[in-house]
Amino acid sequence: MTPQRLRALCLSFNAAVEEFPFNPETSVFKVLGKMFALTNLDARPLKVNLKCDPDDALRLRADHPDLVVPGWHMNKRHWNTVTVAGGPGKLPDRLVTELVEDSYDLVVAGLPRAARLRLDRP
Repeated sequence: MTPQRLRALCLSFNAAVEEFPFNPETSVFKVLGKMFALTNLDARPLKVNLKCDPDDALRLRADHPDLVVPGWHMNKRHWNTVTVAGGPGKLPDRLVTELVEDSYDLVVAGLPRAARLRLDRP
């Protein structure tokens, strides 16, 4: 997974935008004002913070201890920091894609019903 592919993936979802509220290096991907991914696309290794179901987060951390860790500067129960490229090993691109999609879906699920309907995601 390259930085360009990660950015394109995050921006491929309905109403997804990229913002830089913290500094010019940190991309924050949001849907209707709610963050679903946070990354420095120039960092090596490339890492991304993603929202995750708490049970899935524990399983992923156990299955990939060097690549999936509790979210840095995030709620450790609900967020993972995922090394997507350039680290000591590599997660399959398909898994990274699924984790980004799951993060987006979890954030959308927490939006008010009217907002979800505008996104065609009841």
